[in-house]
Amino acid sequence: MNAATALQEALIRWGRGVRAAVAAWWQVLLLGAQILVLSVTPSSYRRGANRMAILNNLYLATAPLLTWFLVLSALISIVLIRIVVATAYSYGLTQYAIEVLVRTLVLELIPLYAALFVALRYAMPGAQQVRKQLAEELRNGQVRERQVLMRLELLPRALGSMFSVLMLAALSCLVALVLTYFTLYGFSPWGFPAYTRSVGQVFTPAVSLIFTLKTFFFSLAVAVVPLAGSAQRDALGRYSRRSDISEFARLFSVVLMIEVVSLVGNYY
Repeated sequence: MNAATALQEALIRWGRGVRAAVAAWWQVLLLGAQILVLSVTPSSYRRGANRMAILNNLYLATAPLLTWFLVLSALISIVLIRIVVATAYSYGLTQYAIEVLVRTLVLELIPLYAALFVALRYAMPGAQQVRKQLAEELRNGQVRERQVLMRLELLPRALGSMFSVLMLAALSCLVALVLTYFTLYGFSPWGFPAYTRSVGQVFTPAVSLIFTLKTFFFSLAVAVVPLAGSAQRDALGRYSRRSDISEFARLFSVVLMIEVVSLVGNYY
C-alpha cells in the first residue's frame, strides 16, 4: 500500500506539473497573439495614455542600453574578426574570411546576444515590476480589467522590448560589417566593391528572409515570454514572485528553438 500510495502521489505531482507547464505555454501563445493583433491595430496608437506609454517604453528599452551594448558588441566583434582573419591568413584561406565572419558574427551571434541582452537588462526586470504592481493592486482590491492592463502595461513594454532587440541588432550588425572592412582593407576605399560583392553573395534572398524572421521572432520571444509569466497568477490566485532562473530558462529554450530552426533553414 505504501508503494502504491507513493506512486499515486508521484503521478499526481507529475500531472500537476504537466498541467502547469501547458497552462504557462498557453498563456505565452495567447499573450503573443494578443500583442500581435494590438500592435497592428490603429487604435493602440491614438493620442492619449496609450501613445505616451508606448513612446515612453520605446525610449526606456533602447536609449539606456544603446551605448553600452554597441561598445560591448564592437569589442566582441573586433576579437572575433582578428581571430578569423589571422586564422584565414595562416591557412591561406583569406578569400573565405569575409563569408565566415558574416555568417558567424552577423547572421548568428549578433541577433542572439542582442535578444539576451535586452531580456536581461529590460524585459525580465520590467516583467518583475509588472508582477509586483499587480500583487500590490490585488492586495489593495484594485484589480484592473484585462484590456486596460494589456493596453497600458503589457503592450507598451512588449513593443519596447521588440523595438530594442531589432534596433540593437541592426546597429550592431552595421558596426560589425564596418569593423570587418577596416580590418581587412584599412581606410582604403578601393576594397569596397569587392567587399560589398562578398557580403552580397552571403545575403541571398533565402538567407536574408531567414535572418529577418529569426531576428523578429527573437524580439517577439523577448517581449512575450517574460510578460506572460508576470501576468499569470499562481495556484493560490496570487502574484507571488517567480524565480528569475526559471523565467530565463523558459525564455532561453524558446530562443534556442528559434536558433535551431534558422540553422536548419540556412544550412540544410
